[in-house]
Amino acid sequence: MPFRVLRSTSSSSTPAPWPALLLFSALCLQGCSLLPRGEDGDSAASAAATPAIAESGAPSFAVQVNAPAGVRETLERHLELQRFRHLPDLHANELQRLLGAADANARELLGTMGYFAPTITVELTETPDSKAGPRTVVVTVQPGPQTRIASADIDFTGNTGGINTAQSPEETDSQSASIRQQQRVQRNWSLQPGQPFTQSAWDSAKNDGLRQLQARRHPTARIATSRAEIDADKHEAKLSVTYEPGPPYRFGPLRVEGSERYDPDGARRLARLPTGAVYDEAELLDAQLRLASSGYYDAVFLTLDTEDTDPQAAPVVAQVREAKVQKLVFGPGFSTDSGARLSLEHIHNQLPVIGWRAVSKLSLDRETKLASTEWTDLPDNRGWRWFAGGQLQRESTGDYDVNSGRLRAGRSKSTKNIDRNYFLQYDYANSQGLDANVQSPSDTSTALSVNYGWTGRYFNSPTAPTRGHGIAVELGLGTTLRPERDPFVRTLVRWQSFIPAGRVQDAVGVGRSARVALRAEGGAVLARDGAQIPVTQLFLTGGDTTVRGYGYRSIGARTDKGQLYGGRYLAVGSVEWQRPIVYQGAMTDWESTLFVDAGAVADRLGDMDPRVGVGAGVRWRSPVGPLQADLAYGVKTKEVRLHLRLGFSF
Repeated sequence: MPFRVLRSTSSSSTPAPWPALLLFSALCLQGCSLLPRGEDGDSAASAAATPAIAESGAPSFAVQVNAPAGVRETLERHLELQRFRHLPDLHANELQRLLGAADANARELLGTMGYFAPTITVELTETPDSKAGPRTVVVTVQPGPQTRIASADIDFTGNTGGINTAQSPEETDSQSASIRQQQRVQRNWSLQPGQPFTQSAWDSAKNDGLRQLQARRHPTARIATSRAEIDADKHEAKLSVTYEPGPPYRFGPLRVEGSERYDPDGARRLARLPTGAVYDEAELLDAQLRLASSGYYDAVFLTLDTEDTDPQAAPVVAQVREAKVQKLVFGPGFSTDSGARLSLEHIHNQLPVIGWRAVSKLSLDRETKLASTEWTDLPDNRGWRWFAGGQLQRESTGDYDVNSGRLRAGRSKSTKNIDRNYFLQYDYANSQGLDANVQSPSDTSTALSVNYGWTGRYFNSPTAPTRGHGIAVELGLGTTLRPERDPFVRTLVRWQSFIPAGRVQDAVGVGRSARVALRAEGGAVLARDGAQIPVTQLFLTGGDTTVRGYGYRSIGARTDKGQLYGGRYLAVGSVEWQRPIVYQGAMTDWESTLFVDAGAVADRLGDMDPRVGVGAGVRWRSPVGPLQADLAYGVKTKEVRLHLRLGFSF
């Protein structure tokens, strides 16, 4: 390793007393280990086990790295020399030893980046007038060509390359599925011939292949052997890795640990774990999420028991910490639609006698005063559960206030992608604020209806989707009870889709997809013209989640005198372009958006008059979902509105 010591014309000698003082301090520190330990003896011993470099007020030397940008940053951050810069009064002989080790250290760091034939020069210059240190170590690096992948051999133990015809049909299917899974690992291997070799990329490729095996069918898979052969002369790397998949596993029964208050069989029905199905990590996490969100448990952790168990029926262990039977929750909030909000929620996980779960809530904001309660039973073995609920509400609806009540009871079922429910519903509504000579909206009305709802969610993420679609359908058949009996049909359809629209990359190749978000909603209430439909069954739109640029529920039908009320027909559509933001060459968690919304409500289809809003906004990818801030211009009202929203829901 070539290095030389350069001396400037101005030099200064090291005072003799300082090395003696350093030696005396070291001896004193060793003597301290003989002192008795107090309460912090264990922590002191732990700290002593980690070598530390004492720091002085001024550095003993500076380190300067001359190399290409990417290489320079790594060396400046990880060179061992940096650890000794603040060692007080470093002796010249010790510094020479450090300089000798710097070459090997730099070569090791460069090897992790794929440079195995570098030219390295280490120079020491005394610079007594420099604030960075009285001496400067200059490391000059010419990394040379970066090593590239020549070949990658991905193999699996026990891979015979064919199907054993003597096996049973089930075993044959399982072996075929395992072979297909192994082929996917080989196809998806991230380090292809011609790509640069780095230690981090090599480790990542091996671990990605292992995760693909462990995520489905083979939870006990491991790396049997791995080897990277580097030819420094040809700047080539030959990679080989052999995975040991282990036996294929299937879900066995759910075993609950930590259950005291609540029935363990109820946990099984809540988790909906597909017993007997092929092991799938995503299914396990979904079951864990269902248990955690049920309200019965404060903490849930699911694991597959692979120790001395039958792989074809491996038990799933659910470690739970149960929630209290009763809980009171106070929650403030804010929305640009309805302003500040206060809520008080009481949860009872085991109602006396019936054992159902009850959630009762009081809520108050600028637009709505609400008191409600919702009772739900545990699901049966098919996943269906009974529910019942009621609410009293006073809400600003258009240009008038509505006092309303609602009772409903029925059954619901939730699966991985689909929610279904059917129920009987009673509605009461009394409108206040319209002119006395306006006919139906101001009258008190009641109705009884039978309803069915179906929602399908096929997004790639439940909280922050970037691909996929969702559709929801509601259908109700009913009759008004007061003041006259008139049959009616109510239907509502919602749809949302995210379509990829190109990819945005930063300076180092990190990329995320841009997308177009499409949204549509349509509804209708079919009845004779004079039917007194409760206004809670009619439609209004406008606001943060519908038509931006307009106030909350400010788009509706109009009376002859121009007063706003709920209409029988609804149509809403939105197109939004969402694009990731790159700042100073780096990908951020922010996105920019441009959008156009339109919506209309009327009592007759021929009277539909769309209101259009256009605008732009930003999104921040928060841990709980996108935080949205939009500035929208209402074309009809010629007003600009700010809309804020947290999270995604469909």
